[in-house]
Amino acid sequence: MSHHLRYWEPRVYRDGLADLSTARRDLARDMTGFAPDLVATAQLCLHELQANACKYGRPGGEVTRQLDLNADHVLTLTVHNDHGTDPGALPRIPTERTDAEWDWAEGQRGLLLVDSLSATWNHYAFPPWSCLGVLVWASFALDPAEVPKPQRPFALTG
Repeated sequence: MSHHLRYWEPRVYRDGLADLSTARRDLARDMTGFAPDLVATAQLCLHELQANACKYGRPGGEVTRQLDLNADHVLTLTVHNDHGTDPGALPRIPTERTDAEWDWAEGQRGLLLVDSLSATWNHYAFPPWSCLGVLVWASFALDPAEVPKPQRPFALTG
């Protein structure tokens, strides 16, 4: 098990979908020094994960975004809604759809995007028995040479 090389200060958003542009801007600021393509990819994944957290969570709670880099040079973006989720609304890609159904589908494409852009993604209900919140993450494997030194005062190293 690898230890974490760097944590960024968690960001908390309270205004649902209205905070998406702020969240994307904050992530770009937190990722100063990383490759622009990686920043854009992480922003796109954040947009999808945070929109899902708002859409499927119960109204009135917060969405928290975390970012960390472990010693194996894996950057993990995590979105957590603390305001509960319908147990039937846990994140998943609807694999039972046919190609024709995907062609006509207007929703549930965001996780396909996250799945394609990240090295891995997953979720868990927190706590698992209650669905009081859902934590979803996407991880990105980095070349060690592409990892910048911390530049922000709130980037914590361990």
